[in-house]
Amino acid sequence: MRRIALTLFAVFLFVAPATAQQIYTAEPSAQQLQEVPILLVDIRQPQEWVETGVLPNALLLTFNDPASFMEALQPHLQPGQPVALICRTGNRTARAARMIAPSLDVPVIDVAGGIFRLMGAGYEPAKPTRAQGCVIC
Repeated sequence: MRRIALTLFAVFLFVAPATAQQIYTAEPSAQQLQEVPILLVDIRQPQEWVETGVLPNALLLTFNDPASFMEALQPHLQPGQPVALICRTGNRTARAARMIAPSLDVPVIDVAGGIFRLMGAGYEPAKPTRAQGCVIC
């Protein structure tokens, strides 16, 4: 299992570097996102979490502006642990990744295609929980 996780992490790092600021774009499966030792952050709005569902291991943290997002993210960061961002289709994560990467010393992974791509591949998202950070659950 550890070998798979390390291999997948290596794939993330070499898939498609977007900039020199350690931003990577990847299209992992839902299973891979749940197995790899990353901090997965769903940056959609609370209503979207409820309507569509979420990955069970995702931290639910709305991205409204870089400063408040980084303040809320800080307690969840672990040294050396990459941060993966997911949204509905991948548009918001690309923008958010560019904004927060300069403040982090770990790779930022932009999950391309978002939750809709995962659902199109057959994944059925789970109901969000307060433990994940859902504020309207």
